[in-house]
Amino acid sequence: MAKVYTDDEVSLDPLRGKRIAVIGYGIQGRAQALNLRDSGLDVIVGAREGSSYDLAKREGFDVFPIGEAVSRADVVLYLLPDMVQPEVWGEVERNLKDGSTVDFAHGFTVHYGLIRPKETVDIVMVAPKAPGAAVREEFLRGRGVPALVAVHRDATGEAKARALALAKGIGATRAGVIETTFKEETETDLIGEQLVLVGGLMELIIKGWETLVEMGYQPEVAYFEALNEAKLIMDLIWRYGMKGMLERVSVTARYGGLTVGKEVIDDDVKRKMRVYAERVVSGEFTKDWLRFYKEGNIDELMNRISEHKIEETGRRIREIIFREP
Repeated sequence: MAKVYTDDEVSLDPLRGKRIAVIGYGIQGRAQALNLRDSGLDVIVGAREGSSYDLAKREGFDVFPIGEAVSRADVVLYLLPDMVQPEVWGEVERNLKDGSTVDFAHGFTVHYGLIRPKETVDIVMVAPKAPGAAVREEFLRGRGVPALVAVHRDATGEAKARALALAKGIGATRAGVIETTFKEETETDLIGEQLVLVGGLMELIIKGWETLVEMGYQPEVAYFEALNEAKLIMDLIWRYGMKGMLERVSVTARYGGLTVGKEVIDDDVKRKMRVYAERVVSGEFTKDWLRFYKEGNIDELMNRISEHKIEETGRRIREIIFREP
């Protein structure tokens, strides 16, 4: 069983008297910086000049160039995008004090060796399981979003306590924090995105919509059945679990789903899932992604989706559903 930490088990004391530098003031960086400051901690921001730098200034933070912010801090939240992190790491590492703690929100660059931190600093991870906007919104509601916490290196003997304190500071312990490893977080995150959350779900919806349209049904009606109602079902699963969802749909839907679903998403699909999951574990996916990042064009991949007829239908539906009153 995974170890889960809740709010009353964790203290902010390991961070008291320490300065925290949040590097990167994007959606996740902004949310975490604001939450930590609202929790009574000493927070500065490191960013390059531009819109994020200006926003952090307007929101009352002391903002410094990245290297200077790191040099002023005891704890560094390294919240730049994955593929930017290696490019900036040299500037960060040159300014890290021995005995400081570096926190990541995702283990990708450390796990796959794109960043190799020096031995004299703690390397930890606090990974909120929600986008930055939700991290902030839930905090302001007096709640939080769940997070994963991990220690890659404990140079000070305080790495875990500091990581848990960071999780508490952003509000995650209110919802529950699960202890994991950089390896587990990174691999499950990538596998989940590819097999289910982004790749799998998107393709399931597209194939379902195509099937309905090819059978002669109106594209708009097919869109509601294959896409719009998927959110309603996922909301039920999120809140009540699989069994709870089944108890809240019609008996006809329950029977059809239980008997047909496993025939469509069958063991052949599961075998393919395993093949692509193993590519993540072996590092083959990362090699492909790094090569593509340097040489490819993500917009060309996006064109298959943006030019698909389901998007044309979706735009018409959204104009109706979300029109201003």
